[in-house]
Amino acid sequence: MKIVITGGAGFIGSHLCEYFLEQGQIVTCLDNFITGREENIKPFLKNKNFKFIRQNVTEFIDIPGKVDAILHFASPASPKDYLEYPIQTLKVGSLGTHKALGLAKAKGARFLLASTSEVYGDPQIHPQPESYWGHVNPVGPRGVYDEAKRFAEAMTMAYHRYHGVDTRIARIFNTYGPQMRVSDGRALPNFFSQAIQGKPVTVFGDGSQTRSFCYIDDMVEGLAKLLDSKESDPVNLGNREEITVKAIAEEVIELVGSQSELKFLPLPQNDPKVREPDISRAKKLLGWQPKIDRHAGLKKTWAYFKTVVEK
Repeated sequence: MKIVITGGAGFIGSHLCEYFLEQGQIVTCLDNFITGREENIKPFLKNKNFKFIRQNVTEFIDIPGKVDAILHFASPASPKDYLEYPIQTLKVGSLGTHKALGLAKAKGARFLLASTSEVYGDPQIHPQPESYWGHVNPVGPRGVYDEAKRFAEAMTMAYHRYHGVDTRIARIFNTYGPQMRVSDGRALPNFFSQAIQGKPVTVFGDGSQTRSFCYIDDMVEGLAKLLDSKESDPVNLGNREEITVKAIAEEVIELVGSQSELKFLPLPQNDPKVREPDISRAKKLLGWQPKIDRHAGLKKTWAYFKTVVEK
């Protein structure tokens, strides 16, 4: 198979590149390095089955020859990034999705959209099933990401219904593991870097808000299974094991063996109070559920951050 991955130098995108190369597939990675990193794809550059194209995917995408599948992962994904790049986030969710779907239509390729749990906003239903339409503030600061992904889902379904494009939509919940950027602003990179450096570990609000963290290997397996399925409606992918932000910050401090103390900061506007996926559809349709428990995943993630965080 010839596979195109937009945002392939990002966290999840680079793991997908690695997965498909190991499967013997031909991978073309598109990225403009706004939030992706050259280091993430450096190990693949000598692989004859890997090709990198530096490109902003909001512009016309030209891939010569046959394309079997397109995985659209291009987008800033952490609050720090999409608040710093609000216009780019909206453009890649709209224009970038349009260009990627156009390529899928022209090539007769299967298309997988990387959507997000953020389409549910600050949810009023818990855990969140795919049937829930969400509770999103479109004019709040987080709206640039939430609405970009909601629009991307709408456009994906329009291309599926009107043009007959073979589409998939993955609603990805919090994912973690090696190759996360130290400075991307998300909870676990912050906690690990601060604990390793002995700095105060910053928690927003009182830390009672919950998240569910899925290790990257489990997520990649879920995405591969979804790509191979025939399911065009959205599918949640994430870990059901819910934990408070304060508790996981304390777990990281203990794991690192740090003397860091917690420092509480004001809760950002529209920050979700709860986040847990209902993955019953993924279990039924894909035969998928996470296998790696949080403690094992955190140990693997710590091993990575020890090598990239300057003490």
